[in-house]
Amino acid sequence: MSTTRRKRKEAPVSPGAGLVRFFEEVESVFEITPKQLILISLVFVVSIALLNLLAR
Repeated sequence: MSTTRRKRKEAPVSPGAGLVRFFEEVESVFEITPKQLILISLVFVVSIALLNLLAR
């Protein structure tokens, strides 16, 4: 049992440690503001509604 206890104490590495550092280095190319997101969503909904009306 002493060997298994040693192995557990020797490896306290967090599985997500590399991901945090990776995302800190990445810069976004473009950003979408909440107003732009709402506008894009409304355009999408209106276009789907128009296509639905034209398909009849």
